[in-house]
Parts: sequence; C-alpha cells; structure tokens
Amino acid sequence: MQLWRRQENWKIGHGLRKRKGDEVDGMDEVAKKKSKKEKDRDSRLEKALKAQNELIWSIKDELKKVCSTNDLKELLIFNKQQVPSGESAILDRVADGMVFGALLPCEECSGQLVFKSDAYYCTGDVTAWTKCMVKTQTPSRKDWVTPKEFREISYLKKLKIKKQDRIFPPETSAPVVAAPPSTASAPAGVNSSTPPDKPLSNMKILTLGKLSRNKDEVKAMIEKLGGKLTGTANKASLCISTKKEVDKMSRKMEEVREAGIRVVSEDFLHDVSSSTKSLPDLLSAHLLAPWGAEVKAEPEEPAVSRAKSGSALSKKSKGPVKEEGINKSEKRMKLTLKGGAAVDPDSGLEHSAHVLEKGGKVFSATLGLVDIVKGTNSYYKLQLLEDDRESRYWIFRSWGRVGTVIGSNKLEQVPSKEDAIEHFMKLYEEKTGNAWHSKNFTKYPKKFYPLEIDYGQDEDAVKKLTVNPGTKSKLPKPVQELIKMIFDVESMKKAMVEYEIDLQKMPLGKLSKRQIQAAYSILSEVQQAVSQGSSDSQILDLSNRFYTLIPHDFGMKKPPLLNNADCVQAKVEMLDNLLDIEVAYSLLRGGSDDSSKDPIDVNYEKLKTDIKVVDRDSEEAETIRKYVKNTHATTHNAYDLEVVDIFRIEREGESQRYKPFRQLHNRRLLWHGSRATNFAGILSQGLRIAPPEAPVTGYMFGKGIYFADMVSKSANYCHASQADPVGLILLGEVALGNMYELKHASHISKLPKGKHSVKGLGKTTPDPSASITMDGVEVPLGTGVSSGVNDTCLLYNEYIIYDVAQVNLKYLLKLRFNFKTSLW
Repeated sequence: MQLWRRQENWKIGHGLRKRKGDEVDGMDEVAKKKSKKEKDRDSRLEKALKAQNELIWSIKDELKKVCSTNDLKELLIFNKQQVPSGESAILDRVADGMVFGALLPCEECSGQLVFKSDAYYCTGDVTAWTKCMVKTQTPSRKDWVTPKEFREISYLKKLKIKKQDRIFPPETSAPVVAAPPSTASAPAGVNSSTPPDKPLSNMKILTLGKLSRNKDEVKAMIEKLGGKLTGTANKASLCISTKKEVDKMSRKMEEVREAGIRVVSEDFLHDVSSSTKSLPDLLSAHLLAPWGAEVKAEPEEPAVSRAKSGSALSKKSKGPVKEEGINKSEKRMKLTLKGGAAVDPDSGLEHSAHVLEKGGKVFSATLGLVDIVKGTNSYYKLQLLEDDRESRYWIFRSWGRVGTVIGSNKLEQVPSKEDAIEHFMKLYEEKTGNAWHSKNFTKYPKKFYPLEIDYGQDEDAVKKLTVNPGTKSKLPKPVQELIKMIFDVESMKKAMVEYEIDLQKMPLGKLSKRQIQAAYSILSEVQQAVSQGSSDSQILDLSNRFYTLIPHDFGMKKPPLLNNADCVQAKVEMLDNLLDIEVAYSLLRGGSDDSSKDPIDVNYEKLKTDIKVVDRDSEEAETIRKYVKNTHATTHNAYDLEVVDIFRIEREGESQRYKPFRQLHNRRLLWHGSRATNFAGILSQGLRIAPPEAPVTGYMFGKGIYFADMVSKSANYCHASQADPVGLILLGEVALGNMYELKHASHISKLPKGKHSVKGLGKTTPDPSASITMDGVEVPLGTGVSSGVNDTCLLYNEYIIYDVAQVNLKYLLKLRFNFKTSLW
C-alpha cells in the first residue's frame, strides 16, 4: 500500500469532535462503507504516526535545550549531511537523522535528500542543466553517529533510539474546494475551464466503433485535452474511429463523410498529448479516411470582463502572450548598431549612447535558461552603455520569458567607467557563475547560459542581394522567379517560426552547422535514452540542453519533454530543414558584392547549377506532365497538381560523380519533394544524407536519400498550403541496382551484401506495363494499380539509396497545389 499524504492534514489528536456540516463531497458516506479491517488498519496507522510524531517532537524539544545551532550544524557535518539555512530546518534534519538514520547521498546524482511531508526529495542536480527528480519514501540510510565530544552532553549520551523506517500517512484524494480567484493563477480573459494551450480546446469529438479503451476512458482523455464528446456528426469537429469501421461504412459513418468530418485513429489522442508536432501534422499522420475539411475549434464565448480593469496584467497577459499587432515571424527588434554591438532600444539610449568596448571585449550579453520541470524559458540581457559625448555610464538589464511580453527592465546610472565595469562583471558572474573574462565557459546548475545573438550586422549585405532583383538579369523570367523563390528570406523565417524557433534568440544569421550538428547529437542521446528506458532526469537533462542550444518560442506553454520517438522524429525533421536554410542564408551573405550585376544573377551563380526552361510544348515536357497526372495517388485527394514550369538542371560535377553508376542496372527516374527553403542547399550541394550525429531512428529505413514513384507522395513533403500553394519537386535518375525489399520500418545502417538500395514495398504501384524508357532509364509513369503486396505498412513504394553518388538530378518542377481541403 502506498502511504502518501500531507502529514499536516492527518488527524492524530484525540477528542476532535466533528461539527455538523463538516462533511465534504460525500466523504462521510465513503467512510461508512469502510470495512472493519480497513478501520483497524487505519487506527493502527494513526497510532503509529502519533507515536512517531511525539518521538520526533520530544527529540527536537530536548535538542533545543541542550544544543546550540552551531552544535546542531556540527552533528550534521559529522554525519555527512548538508546544512540547510534556518534554525528550524537544521533542527528538523538532525531529528530526522537521529530517529531514522543518516541519509546516504542520492543514488542518481549524489545530492542531498530532504524530507517534505509526503516523501524524501533530492535537492541535487543530475547535470549543470537539470535538477534531479528522485523522490522516495524509502531512502538508503546508515547509522546516525554522535561524535565523542558530544557524549559529554547528558541527553545525547543516554539517548538510544532503534533505527526505524519513517511512516507516511496514506494518500487520500483531497476534498474539492473552490479556489479563490487569483490574478496570478491565469491570464485575464481566458476561459479557465479549457485553457487555450490544450490541443483540443473548444473541439467536439465524435467516437465511432469499438475502440481499445472504454467510453469513460476516452471521454476522460478528450476532456483532459480540452475537448468534449458529442454524439452528433454535424456538431463534431473530429471523429475518432477504426479502419474497420471506415471500411464498413455504417449509416453513422456516412453521416460523418457527408458532413466532411476528418476521421483519425485512436492513437491520435495519445500523440496529441505528447508529440511536439503541430495539430495538422498529427491529423495527417493518423488519418483513416480520404475525406474531411480543415479541423476547426468552435469560437470561444467572450470571457467575463476581468480584463476590463485596465491593469497592467490584463494588458500583458491575455491568453498565450504575444506582442500585440506584431506577426510572430516579424517580431524581431530592429536594433541600432554602433561599433561591435547594438544598444537595446528598451534602454531609451539607442540614439545617445553605445555599448562599451574595452580590449576587444564588447560589454553586452544575452543569457538563456530553460528548466522544463519548473516551466522556465527565460532570458536575461545585460549591457554597459557609455554616453556618445560625455563620460556618463549606465548598466541596462532586462529579463523575462522568451516569446512573451512578460518581463521587465532596469536602467541604472553608475558614477564612473571603473564602477560600471565592476558592476557589470559582478552581475554577469552572479547570473552565470562564470567570470566575465573567463575563456572557457562552464554551465552551472540554475545559472544562465550565454547565447550568440545576431544584431542584424549581415542584413544590409543580404538586402543588397534581394532588393530590386530582375532589373538587369539576362536569365529567362521563369528562372528569375525560381531564384527569387529559393532565396526568399521571409520564407526561411516563416519555416523557422513553424518549428517554434525563437527568431530573436536564434535568427537566420546565427544558424551554424556546428550548432545544428550538436543538436543532432543530443537527439541521438534522446533516442538512446528513450529506447533504453532511461530515467526521467536524464531525459529532462537532454531536453533542457536541446532547447538551450536551439532556442524555442513556446509563449506561455511549458517546453515539452523530448521523451518519445515522435518527438525525436519531429526535431530531426526540423534540423534537416535548418541545415538547408543555413546553407541558403550563408550563400546569400557570402560571395560576390559586384553592384554591376543583378542580385538574381549573383544568387544564380552561387548555386553552381545550370538551369534551363523546358519548352512546354516539347515531347519531354509532355512525358513529365503525364508522369505527374498518372501517379497522383487516390488517397492524396486534398489537392490537384498543376505543372507551372519544368526546368532541366545540371549540377556542377554531379554527372561526373554519377558516371560509375551509369553501368548499374535498374535505373529509374524518381520523385523527391522538399520545402522551397531547402532548394538552395540541394542545388548547391546536392541531395545529402543526414550527418553522423543524427539519430538513425529519425528515418524509417535509416539515413539515406528517399525517393518515390508516386508524385503526390513526394509532393506532400513540399509543405505547400492554401496560403502558400506553390512548391518545388525534383526528378532524379537513381541507380537502384539490386534492391533490398522491405515491408516494415528497418533502421538500416549497412546494406546486405550484393544490395545497392532499399525498396519499401507499397500496396499501390504505377502500372509496370505502362512504364517507358528514356536514355536507358525507366520512367514508371503508369497509373496506380495494386502491387499484390498486402502485408506491408506502406501504401506506396519508397526507394532509398545510401550513397549520394547514386543520384543524378535531371529536372526541377514548379507545381501549383490546387487545394480542395486544407492539408496543413
């Protein structure tokens, strides 16, 4: 039996007569139903607890009489116990040790365990990034020893206590008591019954068919996630069912189809509570039926006007806190650069002062601290400002929660430069635990970590290459438009915002390959920790490190734990995209600064790829359009594809690299889709395999380059939307050779002997009899037919190569997605 309950709520005293009306929520009825056996057990426990408490208090009373506070500290130190602050806490800890034995260090982190009413909690840290989460009612102990010099004290000399285990009161559900309204408990204007950050807030969910959980369990899960159950199709936002129920197509399911309600599997409920993927991504992953419109929450009733008070809180904390009137992707400050750093505009001194620079060191720091347990996602900025004309100095500080307007700042004038430097360095060391001039930074528990911040130094150079493009270019118009699309900085920022990356802490200019590779390494550790069932503390530590390295903007939400395979996969996908965005932005910043050239031509040259427009009336274009039309999968019916432009591409050096594989049999022209923001990286560096640091489980068939023979399977990876309906897709000649055929996920690290590629077998394949051959390369442009393979987890074929030299990119298509329903 678990004996957990706050001790102060347990009645031990005698003669406590119950007053009429003390019954709470029918607890008397429950008490009446208790068996005699349970009552006897409770009575024995109550007596034992009373005796235990009396013993502890008697020891504390005597110790107060015979020992000074310094004596008590000596007793703790001698028994290798940490000395807490405060007389009362010291007395409690000595009495605990005398009665139950000296606590041994935590087995996980070697920290000090401390008694807190319901258990012993570790106060240590697993690493410098993460607090230890150990909590136990049965800690390891050794005998408490009284030093020789203390045996002169009569009480301690006579005291003989048999070491015993601590008894804890039983855990009982506390009575439900209405909490008083509190301005701090919830942001003003938010309906407290369904917090806005719950994924299914204000949604009505219909369930159909036999699910693995009973109706009450499903209802509890849905309500926990902010939703409500409904029994009517035309009132539902979403339907949870089974594939069997969809195939059966009952009358109720027909109503769901007619109402255009999306149908997802029961697993969706589990994933939506734990995954970091967006709701549209999760819906797509668990979709059971081809129909369905965009899932929308019902509009929330306006909250009773607490927010009308005009208080600062109601202005700053309404719902998930955002900066009013600012698009999330545009909320980066424009800072005034002077010398090596920018003056924070919140100081009010950006036009009259500058950041002090001394000995090549700029006195400005931005610090970050993530602690998932506490829900911390904080920043701290520190600057030493010097007047532009006079000898006047200020220390400017600002602090708050990342991604919100919660926070404050302080501007402090300091008498002299020396005083200002001393004060700055003291504050820096106080916040980080490191000296300002220290060359090797060490992360300390509960201390901030310095972040690299881009103040826009590179933006002017980038703007030169993106302003007034096309005025001098000799490139064909479709190629010009393609280059503008590939190097669109706003699209890059938008992609980062979709991944909840904080653009103020990690703007485009500060994306670095080294940083991304370090983040991959952490994800590999997460994957290993999850698969080995490692402790919560280890997973917490890895999550804290990841979010500090790649700052995220979660607003008021707690940073989610990276504790399952889906989280790892979502973050791997994010880093894959960031690598290509980093390449694109690096290309934009680097290279020629020739003002005589058109910016488009400058960027085109950086791609090192020959791009030619294919005549839309040519046989070549007709074949490609046929390939698009015929291989659009029936289940991908949320959109139609329209070919806008076809480009023949030839990457510098790629044909030569591919030459040895031209002799390999089984070469096919296959599709590969990706976000438009990734194409500068793809064209300049080729399709690449995930780096060694990336976890292998982030990919269904291991780290390789993935292709498809159904256009829509690859088109889904373009991440087009109704707001942004144009995407880019590649056709590459792929040397497949002998294929290792698989029906289920297998994290391939090395191909079996004699195999050159992997084919994930799908249930549907392009009609083999309709395939054609172009220059010895098979083009599988037949319409989709059954492959005859039914015991596979894939609907459509996938082809994977593990050597970048096995692909020669041939065509790039610009596609317009004509949406019938929302995909993302």
